[in-house]
Amino acid sequence: MTQVSTATGAPATAGASRRGPAAWPGRAARRPAALPSWAAVALGALAWIAALAVIEPLVRGYLTSVPDQRLVDLDVYRMSGLSVLRGQPLYGMLTQPPQLLPFTYPPAAALFAVPLALMPWSAAQLVWVPVIYAPLAVVIWYAFAPLLRRAQGPGLRAAVFAALFAACAWEFPLRDEIRFGQVDVVLLAMAVADCAARVPRWPRGVLVGLATAIKLVPGVFIVYLWLSGRPRAALTALVTAAACTLGAWLLLPHDSVTYWTSAIFDPGRLGSNAGTSNQSLRGMLIRAFLPGPAPGMVWLVIAGAVAVAGFAVAGHLARQSRQMEGIAITALLGVLLSPVSWIHHYLVVVVVIGAILADGRSPLRVAIAAGTAVYFALTVPWWGQWMLDRHDVPDLAARAVQDGFGIAGLVLIVIIARLPAAGRPHQADPPVLA
Repeated sequence: MTQVSTATGAPATAGASRRGPAAWPGRAARRPAALPSWAAVALGALAWIAALAVIEPLVRGYLTSVPDQRLVDLDVYRMSGLSVLRGQPLYGMLTQPPQLLPFTYPPAAALFAVPLALMPWSAAQLVWVPVIYAPLAVVIWYAFAPLLRRAQGPGLRAAVFAALFAACAWEFPLRDEIRFGQVDVVLLAMAVADCAARVPRWPRGVLVGLATAIKLVPGVFIVYLWLSGRPRAALTALVTAAACTLGAWLLLPHDSVTYWTSAIFDPGRLGSNAGTSNQSLRGMLIRAFLPGPAPGMVWLVIAGAVAVAGFAVAGHLARQSRQMEGIAITALLGVLLSPVSWIHHYLVVVVVIGAILADGRSPLRVAIAAGTAVYFALTVPWWGQWMLDRHDVPDLAARAVQDGFGIAGLVLIVIIARLPAAGRPHQADPPVLA
């Protein structure tokens, strides 16, 4: 009977001593599978203890930072929930000095924030730590599914998963995510799971629609669902988003009118659009035209061209069964096309790295994925800000570095579009631990 390699899915030849890509991964993968069950459990447990120890300084540092700088965006969410309970205008509220931050999300988001308002501020901060890191684990589980599937045996798989988790948690956008107490990783996990699960246990599209109602940017995944040949899921997402928005309108009519007629059209509420942290296409254009204003029509034309080309590539990849690569491009389009995309929004790079790496067999893909991971672990845009303050660095070079994440987002779309398909179809459905 012909044996099939569990790592490659290809027939294993009788020449077991042959050294090559079809032989050695299977042998290497089978070794950990032979571990006794207690050893496999111990390996996985130790790996996760080590991973949590690696991110502990990061979490502790931000949870014990100066109080008025601590998880300031979480404070915005909690204050919005308090405004709902007190019947105060959502879009007139500000957090406590010195931040004085306004609420910028749709009214539906404030309704979901009500539970935060029912607990003390100190408790909300602690609760938010798993709210950030559990969804990060979900994103990794889907994005790196082909690599995790290669790890034969629950012990090795748990160890690889833990290593990926620790590494991703230290990417610069993820560090900013916990620093500010943001919600982006939750919404990304919802969108990735909805688009990537082969047979979801929920109506496909519901999670994307819910994420879109909370924060409009995940709506790019509605387009992806349609382009990937799932119009029913796209329609489900639209209906879900509309239902949540309508529900919020019925509960918060005055706030809904304010948001949909004025607040949504005021990007200045989000902060300095010209600042280094804004790594969207619009942010890069605004800085390029400083000290004058950037023509809005220029942004619309460039954003339109990027959207058309990017979604065309994403849809093409999805139809080629390169699901995660299509999802990665869609996620990048979300941060590039949004009028304002802060550095923490680039946590979508976790999906990009997993999509490029695939099952880890291609040296080219491994090199690009590793380079991307290293690049986004660095504070590149802030290097550009520092360079602008020096007189010995050309302004053009400094601006290019300052726009480092936005430029990288565009380059990554081109790279993914031009990469040859991985050796096997990039199945996005996650592996199982048993």
